[in-house]
Amino acid sequence: MDYILETKDDLELERIAESGQCFRWEKLDEDTYRVPHLSYCLIIKRTGDGRFLLSCSREEYERVWRKYLDMDTDYRSIRNLIRKEEDAFLYNACEYGKGIRILRQDPWETLISFIISQNRNIPAIKRSVEMLCRAAGKELKDPEGRTYFGFPSPEGIISMSEDDLDACRLGYRRGYVRAAAEAVASGSIELVKLAGMSEEDTIRKLTSLYGVGPKVASCMSLFGLHHVDAFPIDVWIRRILEKEYPEGYPMEKYRPYNGIYQQYMFYYYRENNGQV
Repeated sequence: MDYILETKDDLELERIAESGQCFRWEKLDEDTYRVPHLSYCLIIKRTGDGRFLLSCSREEYERVWRKYLDMDTDYRSIRNLIRKEEDAFLYNACEYGKGIRILRQDPWETLISFIISQNRNIPAIKRSVEMLCRAAGKELKDPEGRTYFGFPSPEGIISMSEDDLDACRLGYRRGYVRAAAEAVASGSIELVKLAGMSEEDTIRKLTSLYGVGPKVASCMSLFGLHHVDAFPIDVWIRRILEKEYPEGYPMEKYRPYNGIYQQYMFYYYRENNGQV
């Protein structure tokens, strides 16, 4: 059943896992990750020279994981659009972060995960997401027979009591999570349809949700709807803009890949604690 993925393009598992876009990748060993997605679960192992061993058939890879890993986008070419002599900081960020890809994640899981992410560090986000899955998600088995929990449905979250939600350490975000679940369950917001909307309309619709501001909406746009020009601004990106682009970041120049460049910058700056 194992499938060998061979690619000459950028694909670094650890950099994706630590890039701040996903919260349920689990590192099994130095080269191996367990990746849950919808009702599927993949174990992916880097074997060297652009080769990866995947715990799935070729048919499942083509149907599920090729899209999820965004393997039809040439990230090397996107990096190579940046010239060192024109923007040394972004060039260095791209080189440092090469291997990052913008995953095509489930919009529902992404929305809730980034609502939970507000004013928290990544370990805390991961803990709360895992608690939520254990509290209301379906118990499943990974390809090696180990138990894990799927991401809960909107209805699953709605069925949780206030005490159950509190036990997931959501804090003040508890009400935001429930409100988002109710909006999606009722159909007042249809996440899949947002993917075809303009960035402006997407942000307007998402910020109509209780507790969702521009930063969470932008993260949802980039990581949940694959609008790769979306440009979330958190504390790290704000510092970058102030220090590296005091006269303004050239958004128009870097369209339509600002979201991808944002990820390289975020990863580069955060991994070096702003000392670059």
